[in-house]
This record gives sequence, structure tokens and C-alpha cells, in this order.
Amino acid sequence: MSDNEIIMQIIDIGNKMYERGFVASNDGNISVRAEDGNIWVTPTMVSKGGMTPDMMIKLTPGGTLVTGKRKPSTEVAMHLCLYRENANIKAVVHAHPVTATSFSIAGIALDKPIYPEALFNLGKVPVAPYAQPGTMEVPESIKPYCRTHKAVLLANHGALTWGTDSTEAWYRMEALENYAKIVLNTYYILRQANELTEEQARKFLN
Repeated sequence: MSDNEIIMQIIDIGNKMYERGFVASNDGNISVRAEDGNIWVTPTMVSKGGMTPDMMIKLTPGGTLVTGKRKPSTEVAMHLCLYRENANIKAVVHAHPVTATSFSIAGIALDKPIYPEALFNLGKVPVAPYAQPGTMEVPESIKPYCRTHKAVLLANHGALTWGTDSTEAWYRMEALENYAKIVLNTYYILRQANELTEEQARKFLN
């Protein structure tokens, strides 16, 4: 995929994030690993619903600027950590969808075996320990999950998903918020949930 195609995908995901209320103001950030191994990232202090191609920044895996006129997202270290820890990761999406973020604030993992699609798309979604946004505490907090999970809730902060391409990373963010809504409705509003047995879950995943 060319750099121009990657940039347009990032802009498209940013528009979807903003239109669906997964971010407000200048919240959230997106990154994609390019063919040359460098990382395209979104700029800081810009609405994800109003990005243009000239705003994108390209960094080396170590964080050195390759091209771009703006400052990268303050959460860029979190993205670079994922790429360093797991070579299979090609894209990362960070957002603040309301329901999933509420679970992150409550410190409740999304790990209920009630919804086959969530088992397949996400597996168990843990809550990483609280880390001050924009600091090196954030990459340290997610490091244990980079190779074993597909998504994580950032305590009192938001949600983080990744994938083998930008589409998969974005779909996982969509799936995460949908799963959070279902858990909220079944466990905390209806207060009744028929969980899948281990055998049922295993058969589906197989």
C-alpha cells in the first residue's frame, strides 16, 4: 500500500471516529506502519473529523521525524510501543467511545463469554493500569498485552485497538464499543445474562 493510500485510510477512519461519537474535540489518534517500516501518525491538537493529507506525520520506529510539518500525537509513544513489541501489528487506533471508556473508568474488563462475535473479534479485553496520558507511563502500562491481546482499555482514559491493517484495527474499535454496550445492557440494566459454556465458546472459535 502506498503512502498516499495509507494517509487517505487514516483520514477515513478519523472521520468515522468523529461522526460516530468515538472522539470529541481533538481526542484520539491513529497510526499505520508503512511498507518501508516507518510509521504514519496523526497530528496533535487536531479534530479527527477534520484532518487533511498535509497534516500527517511520518516517523521512524524510534520516533525520529521523517516527514511532516506538525507535531505528532502526544500518545505516539504508545503506538510505537505496540509496533516494537509485536511485528504483526500494522495499525493502531485510540479513541474514547463513551461506553467502553466508562468501563475503563470503572476498572471493569470486558471479558464476559456472552457474545460469539466479541470472542472472535476481540477475545478478552483487560484494563491496563492507570497511566498519565501523554507520558511514558502509558506504553509501560500496555506492554504486557501487546502480544497476547487484540485490544485493551486504558484505565480512566479510553480504548486502544490494533490489527494487521488499518481496517482490522478500526473494526476492532467498533466491535469493542458494541460489546461494551451489550455488557452494559445485560449485566447492569437487565441484570441477567446467559453466558456461553466453555464448550460452546470453544466450538465457535474452532
